[in-house]
Amino acid sequence: MNLISVENIAKSYGELVLFEELSFGINKNQKIALVARNGEGKTSILNILAGKDVPNGGAVNYRKGIRISFLEQEPDLNPQLTVEQTILESDNEVLKIIAAYEAALDNPENEEAYQKAFESMERNNAWDFETQYQQILSKLKLDNLKAKVSSLSGGQKKRLAMANALLNEPDLLILDEPTNHLDLEMIEWLEDYFSRKKITLFMVTHDRYFLERVCNEILELDNGQLYSYKGNYAYYLEKKEGRMEREAVEQHKSKLLYKKELDWMRRQPKARTTKSKSRIDDFHTIKEKANQRRENHEIQLEINMERMGSKILELHKVSKAYPGIILLDKFDYNFLRGERIGIIGKNGTGKSTFLNIVTGFEQPDSGKIVVGETIKFGYYTQNGITIKEGQKVIDVIREFGDYIPLKKGRQLSAQQLLERFLFDRKKQYDFVDKLSGGERKRLYLCTVLIQNPNFLILDEPTNDLDIITLNILESFLLDFPGCLLVVSHDRYFMDKIVDHLFIFRGNGFIEDFPGNYSDHRAYEDSVVLEQRAEKGNSTQSKTNKTSWRSDDKSKKLSFEEQKEYDKLEKSIQHLEKQKEELQNKFANTELSGEEIDVLSIQLKDIIENLENKTERWFELSVLLED
Repeated sequence: MNLISVENIAKSYGELVLFEELSFGINKNQKIALVARNGEGKTSILNILAGKDVPNGGAVNYRKGIRISFLEQEPDLNPQLTVEQTILESDNEVLKIIAAYEAALDNPENEEAYQKAFESMERNNAWDFETQYQQILSKLKLDNLKAKVSSLSGGQKKRLAMANALLNEPDLLILDEPTNHLDLEMIEWLEDYFSRKKITLFMVTHDRYFLERVCNEILELDNGQLYSYKGNYAYYLEKKEGRMEREAVEQHKSKLLYKKELDWMRRQPKARTTKSKSRIDDFHTIKEKANQRRENHEIQLEINMERMGSKILELHKVSKAYPGIILLDKFDYNFLRGERIGIIGKNGTGKSTFLNIVTGFEQPDSGKIVVGETIKFGYYTQNGITIKEGQKVIDVIREFGDYIPLKKGRQLSAQQLLERFLFDRKKQYDFVDKLSGGERKRLYLCTVLIQNPNFLILDEPTNDLDIITLNILESFLLDFPGCLLVVSHDRYFMDKIVDHLFIFRGNGFIEDFPGNYSDHRAYEDSVVLEQRAEKGNSTQSKTNKTSWRSDDKSKKLSFEEQKEYDKLEKSIQHLEKQKEELQNKFANTELSGEEIDVLSIQLKDIIENLENKTERWFELSVLLED
């Protein structure tokens, strides 16, 4: 079933032409990802599909009555509402069904309206809507339902908008970088949710594991041309390589880039299952695998990094806390030459604070940090770079350096570095204010690398970067001979460049794990974490509302019994009222014998029905008291 047909659309801003004559369709249950370089018009296409923008030419045809939800990068939410009010006041079809059911409960005389509302609740599985939204909010770490939207961070607002989009269950869900602002646990939950659910998706994402495990079609926008690949990320890489081999020789470098990416994908194990087939007991085995991955990389860019002395970076009993939260608790670590450490953990456990302490931007509450005399940090933060008005791309990078020294007296100039990160010579002389958000992140990354640090610290470097840029960054970092410390929620990126993890568990506890992210997940899956599971089961959300659901009853009755119990209560009330009205009619002395007989039969039927329903109600009541 076709939901949307896009016919020959075009979009331009002044002289800047993003695309022309693009055509494609979206069918029911397709899960499509749109892949393109930053600045080629991905977000513009999403806005056009969602009706937020209009093309300069062409048309978008929608199936009649189609419901669309759009998760934007910057969602527009009412700051005066609470988290729960935002959900309950959304334009959600299930909420309208619940409202009709509650109105029917308040008017039991109208049996037809009640039955219709009850059947609608059944048909749309509306009974457990509250449980659904609380579970989704809990998974997205929005446990404080009374928190005002105005008090939420940008990431929390994005997650709230996502919860709304998921609960709306639209015919088409459009997503702009859905994994941004999610920690790894949330990303894996969302990945599993989309993999299992029959839902139509059209998304832009740089998360390649997400593409691999969720999407069944990839559309690539490349130099204004649209290419369709009927498969996941690995299939896309394979077909992309074949296409580029058939194209001009001038794309030789890009062809090699995709070939390397495909080779790496083929060496990876398949997606992990819920439980590993065998438990991984030997950490040394994992470490050997991690080292082997590093040795397998063929170095192409021999960076002549500044010499590192014997002392790199030492942390001695470092502690840091804020009111009500412990981030570091007497943390000790001695960094060695060439270490490549990834940092993972839930949001709010102190990952960025740790980087700021290491680089001296924040001070610890106690403990000592010793930085070697030869260490030169290169720190990529989430805050980005401040651009002066009227600056051109090349001017920005030259403020930080003119070249990166390579071995054998060679150099990688600022212009060559920009070219490597997809700023061609013409683009290098564009004004920075013309760049897209992703292009600015790319430029910021270049300003950090041009300084030739020997200790790179990267805080979420993959956010807002396109897949092509990520491949280039990964290639650069694999060639980088110094120390690397990186925070990222991009599992694919972490698997490729790190061989060691700091896992921030919360409450100041940091686990040291010798392997990459997939190694860690395989090990975690192989260990039965009973206490963690029990703790998770005991933290389900509760509610005080009882209009169309009851927490206490639902704990002791099955789902079907709960619905039956609720229906019986209302039905008994209605029958009692009918019984009373009939009995009052017998007081009328003017009734004929025939009328009395009719009323007697009606009363008998009502009493029998009432007794049967009351008996069943008592049976269910006993279950509640057990």
